[in-house]
Amino acid sequence: MPKRTDIQSILVIGAGPIVIGQAAEFDYSGTQAIKALKAEGYRVILVNSNPATIMTDPELADATYVEPITPEIIEMIIEQERPDALLPTVGGQTALNTALALYDQGILERYGVEMLGAKAESVRLAEDRQLFQQTMINAGLDVPIGGLARSLEEAQAIAAEIGRYPILIRPSFTLGGSGGAIAYDADDFVEKVRFGLHESPAHTVLVEESVLGWKEYELEVMRDRANNFVVICSIENIDPMGVHTGDSVTVAPAMTLTDREYQRLRDMARVVMQSVGVETGGSNVQFAINPEDGRVLVIEMNPRVSRSSALASKATGFPIAKIAALLAVGYSLDEIQNDITRTTVAAFEPSIDYVVTKLPRWAFEKFPAVDPTLGPQMKSVGEAMSIGRTFRESFLKGLQSLELNRPPYPTQQRSWDGKLESLSVGRAERLYWIWEALQDGYSVETLAQTTKIDRWFLHQLKLIVDREESLKAKGSLENVSPEEIRQAKRDGFGDEHLAHLLNTTPQAIRAFRHQHGIIPTYHVVDTCAAEFESYTPYLYSSYETESEALPTEREKIIILGGGPNRIGQGIEFDYCCVHAVQAVRNAGYEAIMVNCNPETVSTDYDISDRLYFEPLTAEHVLNIIEREQPLKGVIVQFGGQTPLNLVKHLQAANIPILGTNPDAIDLAEDRGRFGELLDSLGIPAPAHGTAQSVEEAKHVAQTIGYPVIVRPSYVLGGRAMAIVYHEADLVRYIENAIQAAPNQTILIDQFLEDAYEADVDAIADGQLVVIGGMMQHIEEAGVHSGDSACVLPPYKISAYHLNIMREYTERLGLAMEIQGLMNLQFAVKDDIVYILEVNPRASRTVPFVSKATGVPLARYATQIIIGQTLEELGFTEEPDIDGFFVKEAVLPFRKFAGVDALLGPEMRSTGEVMGHASRFGH
Repeated sequence: MPKRTDIQSILVIGAGPIVIGQAAEFDYSGTQAIKALKAEGYRVILVNSNPATIMTDPELADATYVEPITPEIIEMIIEQERPDALLPTVGGQTALNTALALYDQGILERYGVEMLGAKAESVRLAEDRQLFQQTMINAGLDVPIGGLARSLEEAQAIAAEIGRYPILIRPSFTLGGSGGAIAYDADDFVEKVRFGLHESPAHTVLVEESVLGWKEYELEVMRDRANNFVVICSIENIDPMGVHTGDSVTVAPAMTLTDREYQRLRDMARVVMQSVGVETGGSNVQFAINPEDGRVLVIEMNPRVSRSSALASKATGFPIAKIAALLAVGYSLDEIQNDITRTTVAAFEPSIDYVVTKLPRWAFEKFPAVDPTLGPQMKSVGEAMSIGRTFRESFLKGLQSLELNRPPYPTQQRSWDGKLESLSVGRAERLYWIWEALQDGYSVETLAQTTKIDRWFLHQLKLIVDREESLKAKGSLENVSPEEIRQAKRDGFGDEHLAHLLNTTPQAIRAFRHQHGIIPTYHVVDTCAAEFESYTPYLYSSYETESEALPTEREKIIILGGGPNRIGQGIEFDYCCVHAVQAVRNAGYEAIMVNCNPETVSTDYDISDRLYFEPLTAEHVLNIIEREQPLKGVIVQFGGQTPLNLVKHLQAANIPILGTNPDAIDLAEDRGRFGELLDSLGIPAPAHGTAQSVEEAKHVAQTIGYPVIVRPSYVLGGRAMAIVYHEADLVRYIENAIQAAPNQTILIDQFLEDAYEADVDAIADGQLVVIGGMMQHIEEAGVHSGDSACVLPPYKISAYHLNIMREYTERLGLAMEIQGLMNLQFAVKDDIVYILEVNPRASRTVPFVSKATGVPLARYATQIIIGQTLEELGFTEEPDIDGFFVKEAVLPFRKFAGVDALLGPEMRSTGEVMGHASRFGH
């Protein structure tokens, strides 16, 4: 069917701020959809309140409104822009709920706006738990026994019908399983139903039989108006039912389904799509299978692109959000070309000859009081994705991608006698604990009974343990054959892991590999298992015999991404990476992106010239650099702390690092050297000292005087940072800080109570320093800048003090020889301007400042890094600000009941929103 010509303009609703359950994947899907619609000639209007997104860049949509996503605001935008249609399926639950409210209030009908992608009734059928259950039963599909309750009394009546605990409680119209819970007895049930009714916008909860321990599968599917139906990807959750799919380790394609079971799920998914009435676009359908008798239940479906569809897109190379947008405007699957092969169409189901693993990343270290047990309510803040030829390789590469504050393997063998019961409950550490229990001699059968994890996955872990024990028995690298190392690499073992097993160093393992020709091969994600030629180099490593997609002769620049989202390092840094890639490409270099985050725009296959979906470890990055020559250099200042942690390894290998000299990074973190620089420049700083032990810390604090701020060096997001008022607190916090950054120096600073704090983002080229924006924190001193609301320009700091900040910014930028971005934090107390810290890299406020001023700071910084000057760019003066822009943090306390919501120096927000008005009070 040809595209529709009766509509000219389309309103796209974004997902708003990053929250647990709705993260960067909607920036990725929204960006893809907008580009697709614009390419077809439609005028696109976007509303999204999140300034940290690529989709809110002014050059993307034809009209962009960074405004609150509420029916009232969107009605005003509809009245002004008069769109013909609304696309609500690429903005997560926020967009769906808002679109439904616009429909119910008659706003869409009043202005003649048509909903594309999913009709209001289809959304209601999928999102209203009771309607969905009844629709499935009418279609002849099995669902869990239960019913919808609007009150505690109704819920108790349904529980009595079910007749046994545990019972699952799931609120309607919520995100990331918000308010979902498992009740184990009647008292527990009352408390959890009350919470679920409160969390649901419709104040309804589904009360149903528990299917704890059943196997969980998802199918990512698409359908068009001609009733063509394709399965993009099957996904299997390693954790059994009872753990939210966003918190489960998942694998694509499904590993333990028989062909008959897969075909059955496929047929059921088609019936679900037809019954709910999703005419066009993508949906995610979730199933539970009883491993005892094979009973299959439909659990839920999302009639929109989702977290899983972002994963499926990255896993297969099939751009679900783009295709969904094109289907919404009338195309059919057989009319849409596959961008990767350029010879097949979207009606061809992707075929993959590798295994993809997604591993969640939690932030429990930020919320020590939170129960770390995993259940139906999602708690993870980010995820990493890895690709390998086998599950073992993919799984171990995934652990290496997570960047946890621990090695990606068990480092000591523990006895699990009497402790096996703890493995029956979902926890962030559970797979590590199972690994340890296998090392301790427990059988796959015993662990399968305890954990309800499929024996196939446990057997794969057992094969990893067997390989470990075989290598450990050799004692040293001298006793190991090249073939044994090659097999271990094929299983996904990192050099660091092998070094641990063989009592040597990762460098020695690397040298041994090179000596014996054990180097990685690179393979293409191409949607067709190499049946057709691929035109988009989207690559992963393995240890096979032959590489695909050989390097080109062009001069290259590698941009290192930020890895999995986490509190303190999120979508803001991916925004900077995307701008950097675009600037590198525009300058005529081959832009190579290295990242492992499936949620982001930077890992879309058409953003860079070449994408490596690999862990951001020294081993994997150096492997890529060795392959991708000639290389101009590597850019490390846009991906947050992750690339900066690799700088020493890159320097040791004599790899050119573009932009600010790495010595300036060390200078900013080395309190002694930084203090000397400030003294030489005549810039005041709070009294400070450093310590590597509790005793040293006590001495420094006594010298400075309480209260003091303690923090480790080289961490982001205020990790293990605290304000302490007494020596007993200091001792406790120093121990915590040492745990967060082992072998690092602890920084101790005088805390300036009741000071005004300010942030400055600036660009320097070695000759000139230009301020991009100056922001005042609205929260009191001591609240982390990432958690504080801030206003641009400052509303309550005098011009005199702002001019001093400008002067200090220029002095520091030139003295540190900054090339690119820098972020400075100041405090004003008793008429003195103090410098608190300098970060010689992109900060999380860069997207906010760029949106407020219209100046693409990350792009300009990249152009400077590769050789231009600020004068050549025409950016030589601080930009004027029209009115006031406020950034407000979004905090996850609703997901973490019982946590003290008091803000402090350790960052805990997951996202942000932006507001603009002519006066600060508005």
